[in-house]
Amino acid sequence: MLNLPISRNQALELLKKYNSSEQDFVHYLESEAVMKELAMHFKLSEDEINYWAMLGLLHDVDWGLTKENVETHLTKMPEILKKAGFDDEFISIISSHGYGYEELPHLTEKKREEKIEHALAASETITGLIHAYALMRGKKISDMEAKGLSKKYKDKAFAAKVDREIIKEIEKIDLNLEKFFEIAIRGIQKIKIEVGLE
Repeated sequence: MLNLPISRNQALELLKKYNSSEQDFVHYLESEAVMKELAMHFKLSEDEINYWAMLGLLHDVDWGLTKENVETHLTKMPEILKKAGFDDEFISIISSHGYGYEELPHLTEKKREEKIEHALAASETITGLIHAYALMRGKKISDMEAKGLSKKYKDKAFAAKVDREIIKEIEKIDLNLEKFFEIAIRGIQKIKIEVGLE
């Protein structure tokens, strides 16, 4: 399960092949950072940490091809990842972050069940909240605290498009929200320069 067919650098090249938006890349890198930090928090093996990070990095690999036609999102992903050597399990976990979205008719009826699926969905979703909060703070993330992020999470008008219910799925993997906020902030703090934050 855990043998990744490509390196991180090759994964970045794969993303560049199908995605050109800098803003999208920020999301991919932040999702990777949160998933990696989460895996480290759970004291997973190095192989597992790399696996979780790769899920975060590649979860939207076909977004550049499908964002003009959102209902096709995640339909081109299986072929892209299969060609790169990823197995069905990896592809299935990636698909799961789209489960339940009305905008994705092919996934609307499906439900996340595995811990790793909840982890990916919550991690990639929280990046939107953290990034928006950092921008509000003049791009500053270095001294961001979970307490402040928690207030923004409760304020539904702030970053209104961020689905709080998906972030809350982190509780299904035995982690409370406050702890998850700490972990996610710490993950993105580690790559702040890469994602244009301070």
